[in-house]
Amino acid sequence: MTSELSVDDSTLVLGIETSCDETAAALVMGGLDVVSSVVSTQIELHADFGGVVPEIASRAHLEVLNPVVARAIVESGVEAERIDAVACTVGPGLIGALLVGVSAAKSLALAWDVPFIGVNHMEAHLYSSFLEDPSLEFPLLVMLVSGGHTMLIEMQDHGCYRLVGQTIDDAAGEAFDKVARFLDLGYPGGPAIDEAALRGDPEAIRFPRAMLNDGYNFSFSGLKTSVMNYVRKHPDVSSDDVAASFQAAVVDVLVTKARRAAAEIGATGIVLGGGVAANSLLREETLGACGEDGIQGFLPSRSMCTDNAAMIAAAGWHRLRSDGPTPLNVGAIPNLRLSFID
Repeated sequence: MTSELSVDDSTLVLGIETSCDETAAALVMGGLDVVSSVVSTQIELHADFGGVVPEIASRAHLEVLNPVVARAIVESGVEAERIDAVACTVGPGLIGALLVGVSAAKSLALAWDVPFIGVNHMEAHLYSSFLEDPSLEFPLLVMLVSGGHTMLIEMQDHGCYRLVGQTIDDAAGEAFDKVARFLDLGYPGGPAIDEAALRGDPEAIRFPRAMLNDGYNFSFSGLKTSVMNYVRKHPDVSSDDVAASFQAAVVDVLVTKARRAAAEIGATGIVLGGGVAANSLLREETLGACGEDGIQGFLPSRSMCTDNAAMIAAAGWHRLRSDGPTPLNVGAIPNLRLSFID
């Protein structure tokens, strides 16, 4: 059966996501139509530790994955027999967490006699926007900003990507988490910084904009250190002002470089992706820059910025159409990289 599957607009893919601290399942038809999407978060489990604890994440995935998949199927209103393929994140991510999803996805694919598709989590983020706006036209400049990655990617076509720039040290989301922890603002760090910044003055402190006019790579490690040094020297400074000034520095660099890169490649627009794409200032500044430059700016809904299985199913549909099923001997790959053209 798997070799005879014709991938078209009626092909229904079950997506499974367990790369970090979200257990998610979704059904997507034709690579674009989200039939159902269920996400179970582990934020409360990790809050006391100020970050994701791999062993706790893996155990939580084990406990809730089957109910999450079952709920996604029930909410879709279709029978399991209608599912044409099972897609799952195989990397990058936490090895234990990934293995839970990969094992479950392979088991379901075997039980239902349908194709298994291994999906790169980073590629899936590129497809979040297409689930909400299928009319997006190539080439696109995708600003992929998360806790583990900060990249500018030229998306020339489906499955055809060129790396424009990336962080050489900390990812932007990682810097948000570390600064939030240092300021004792709570967990997760991104939303905590965003909330505090609304009460602060973004011009109170002029933090450095590393590599602002130097190519398309990023560096946020020095900014994080600068924040810590400033607070130690000025212990009475407002945490809200520090958060706002720090956030302004990060967003300034991200938007400036994305804007310049989009102009250079002749992009039709700038698309945000990844957890940090939910940041209020980044969304506002990106739209403003695109408006000034006369190109489209697309911001996925905040639920599509964070980890979800709909984007996994969408990317899986495209991979199934272009590459066919993934061999079942493919395992979890915690350091999986996205494939780029030269």
